[in-house]
Amino acid sequence: MQWLRTKSVAQALADADEPGRQLKRTLGTFDLIIMGLAVAVGAGIFSVGARAAGTFAGPAVIFSFVIAAFTCALAIMCYAEFASKVPVTGSAYTYTYLTLGEGLAWIIGWNLLLEMISAAAVIAKYWGIYLSTVFATAGLDIPSTVQLGGLTMYWGPFLVVAVFTVLLMVGTQVSAQVNNVFTLIKIAITLFVIVVGFTYMNTDNFSPFIPPSQPPMVGHGVTGDVWGQPMLAWLFGAAPSQYGWLGVISGASLVFFAFLGFDIVATSAEEVKDPQRTLPRGILGGLALVTVLYILVTLALTGMVPYTELAKAENPSLATAFVAVGADWAAQIIAMGVLVGMTTVVMVLLMGSSRVLLALCRDGLLPRSWGVTSATRKTPMRLQIAVGVVVAVLAGFTKVELLEEMINIGTLSAFVLVSLGVLVLRKKNPGAGGYRVPLGAVLPVLSAVLCVYLMLNLTTLTWVRFVGWMALGVVIYVCYGMRHSRVAQQDRRQAP
Repeated sequence: MQWLRTKSVAQALADADEPGRQLKRTLGTFDLIIMGLAVAVGAGIFSVGARAAGTFAGPAVIFSFVIAAFTCALAIMCYAEFASKVPVTGSAYTYTYLTLGEGLAWIIGWNLLLEMISAAAVIAKYWGIYLSTVFATAGLDIPSTVQLGGLTMYWGPFLVVAVFTVLLMVGTQVSAQVNNVFTLIKIAITLFVIVVGFTYMNTDNFSPFIPPSQPPMVGHGVTGDVWGQPMLAWLFGAAPSQYGWLGVISGASLVFFAFLGFDIVATSAEEVKDPQRTLPRGILGGLALVTVLYILVTLALTGMVPYTELAKAENPSLATAFVAVGADWAAQIIAMGVLVGMTTVVMVLLMGSSRVLLALCRDGLLPRSWGVTSATRKTPMRLQIAVGVVVAVLAGFTKVELLEEMINIGTLSAFVLVSLGVLVLRKKNPGAGGYRVPLGAVLPVLSAVLCVYLMLNLTTLTWVRFVGWMALGVVIYVCYGMRHSRVAQQDRRQAP
């Protein structure tokens, strides 16, 4: 059955060396750590934590971050094992193709595109809004939108997407160098936030640390009806509620958005020098640094103002806390930090999207004519331009922020299959070298279980949208991918 056909590791490595479709190995451990920090230390650290504290968990949002970080760490260890043993582009899509079959691989590739393109569009749109905020703090009245006929266009997303699309077309190393500079700047701003925030800390704000459960207050993603209820609560008939331990878990499902990016680092495996050593170090090192920064920022945030103040804000963020304590000057610096942070996030997401598409094109599940790389730059120029256009249009003309939770569910679904796929890879290639997740099968299975649990704590509306997206993916696979798949074509040629 074609749905279950897999590729061998040797075949995946051979496909990566196909003339005209090759990438260039230029990235080292430091580049990977910075890449992970670039996409994780962005919008999440400046806004998602504040929203989770105000809406779901209160000061216990620290636990939400710890749960999300632990779950992410388990999954990323599985990614690191795959990437060190099979250093080719495609991330979870490629790994699933090697272990669980073409059909599931396509679905995961389809979900990765949902995650990365949606995330890039969401962040690009917020980038444009924050750019106007920065202008406003400097006394310049420059609106974030312009009118094109009867359409309202956010011009900021077009600017940032165009600039980084060009940089990524020029070459991965050049864009990585630019990325490194921006990332170091925003880490400095993050440390500034932590130091200044601790000077305004009032320990009384930590009480109650876990707010008692209560009926939900409508707003900030909480609707009070079945569509805004966690899927798990709906399945078991629980009454809608807010805060308490269930709020901590719902907060973990939300702040998982802040850890997106480390799976994207794995898409660069084919562009990494000495991948067996470099990939595990780069991915896990970046995750460790991000987790420490998130916990410190969250402590500062919830110590500065009561969580109830964050709950009242329309769009709670770190700036909300600093304004509440009278530190407007710090809020202006944070606005600049958000802008710098989002800049690098957009770049890494644009790169990751094109690499997943390249893997799909190599395998024939999308037109192979799209998946060629530049003879001189060794970058997928056609795909990079296509991704840039789609992201710019989504961010510039649509309410793409409505898809924020879709990003989380797409990532978590990929994490589940990668975690299980590691066990299959070990059986298929028992003597393969490279990094290995410790404790045998325990950690990969625990990773899959925790990811499923977090998925079930996303809202029912998110699940309905997710099922609809997967159904569309299945239709495309049946109508095109199954007939044009290289694996299927090879089988037909070998058939008597």
